[in-house]
Amino acid sequence: MSLDNWRFLGSKIIKICWAFLFLALPITSFPFFPADFGGRTLVRPLSVFPLLILFLIFTLPSLFRKPLPRTLLPLFAFAVLALISSFAALFFEVESYRGVTSISRMLRNLITLGMGITFFLTVSLLPQKWEDLEFSLKWLYAGFAIALFWGTLQIIYVVHFVGRYYKLLNLIQSYISTRRLFTTRISGLTYEPKWFAEQICFLLLPWLIGSVISQRSVFRWRYKWITIEFFLLIWASLVIVFTFSRTGMLILAVLIFLGYFLFRTKVSKSEEKKKNPSRFQKNWIRLVEAAMIVLVFLGAVYFAGSQNPYFSRLWRYWTEARKRNRTYLQFIAFEQRFVYWQTAIRIFETNPLLGVGLGNYAFYFEENLPNRPWHQQVEIMRQIMPGEGRDRLITPKNLFARLIAETGLAGVAMFSIFLIAVIGCVLYLVFSPSFEQNYWGLSGILALIVFAFVVFSFDSFALPNMWIVFGLVTSAAHLPDSIGGLTETVASS
Repeated sequence: MSLDNWRFLGSKIIKICWAFLFLALPITSFPFFPADFGGRTLVRPLSVFPLLILFLIFTLPSLFRKPLPRTLLPLFAFAVLALISSFAALFFEVESYRGVTSISRMLRNLITLGMGITFFLTVSLLPQKWEDLEFSLKWLYAGFAIALFWGTLQIIYVVHFVGRYYKLLNLIQSYISTRRLFTTRISGLTYEPKWFAEQICFLLLPWLIGSVISQRSVFRWRYKWITIEFFLLIWASLVIVFTFSRTGMLILAVLIFLGYFLFRTKVSKSEEKKKNPSRFQKNWIRLVEAAMIVLVFLGAVYFAGSQNPYFSRLWRYWTEARKRNRTYLQFIAFEQRFVYWQTAIRIFETNPLLGVGLGNYAFYFEENLPNRPWHQQVEIMRQIMPGEGRDRLITPKNLFARLIAETGLAGVAMFSIFLIAVIGCVLYLVFSPSFEQNYWGLSGILALIVFAFVVFSFDSFALPNMWIVFGLVTSAAHLPDSIGGLTETVASS
């Protein structure tokens, strides 16, 4: 086979793996992982398989033959600091906990960090032109269309439970995820409803809302300002409601408010020029309209959520909790999050510079718990009391709480610089005169807003959501401007 044929074959393999990587993103706990390759962990993204192929045949060679985005520098520095912190922690006298040693914990977490960085590297380096970013979005939308369809099928048994139907879907789900379906909430293709909601909010909605506001589409079909992205946006918003995820609902409400306000500003600009109202009056009109949309949405959420005992805790406290002698945060099962974060700060105080090493939060959790009675905190008691089947180690469920405890001030500072670099990419895109770059900048802002919420509810480096979003933004900021790119939809009255 000639060299040209090998190059052609390599390009085809890259294209297929690239498409499969984005198509497989919604599957985050794939059950058929080899035991020594993450098969015992909670997060098992199916997209890791095409990622590894892409890393070997594309990403790794690219590191030595092309200039790299400067955004990578603080990320690499953070990885080095995490490595130093983890190896330094080996000199601490730490006993194994629930059968897990500090060495195995360190290796597992360094691998997950490497996996996350590989996601970021690959996604930020793969696109060579604007059409490549379109290609990425198309397959991202295709993957989530499958996830939304599967979630829609789950809505049926949530609204009206039928045992046989639920068992059939649950059987199929066992080939997709390591966890059974919930009877009162939908999980999509993920491990649990909360993951599904945050996944939609972080990986999908920013690009869809940016597309609707910018009146752009990666697809040819359109009718005035109505595009396929518009239908996906409506569909995704409806599906999120039935996850009954509190974080997901809050993010969706914020995005609806911001999205409608920005959309109204853009679409009605020509009409308002004719009426010539003051800027103050125009802004107040848009704010009131956006607030009304959010109120209607919250009303629908209240109606649907009243049928779900878990979600309706948000407002049932006023009639039930006082009889149980519990605080509001205890009643909605949120107070333990503050305990995790406070414990992370206490762990940080013992090793402020480099922390206690990646993954070692669990080993220091019990001895650094705040001094208070825990008999009313069921989840806290579950973490500190031994029991059959309790072999999963606790994490702070907050990315920055984990960073401050496990990598110290040095790690937090370097990761923050990485985030500032990503923000710099977004601002560059926003203020660019290019329509293509403006779209990615607007979507990037929405993604950063989502990140500001979800950072308080996830702490895993293995979940690809953050790395994919930041990688796409970084890639867009480093592509040369060109005419064309995303297909623009011109709204006409």
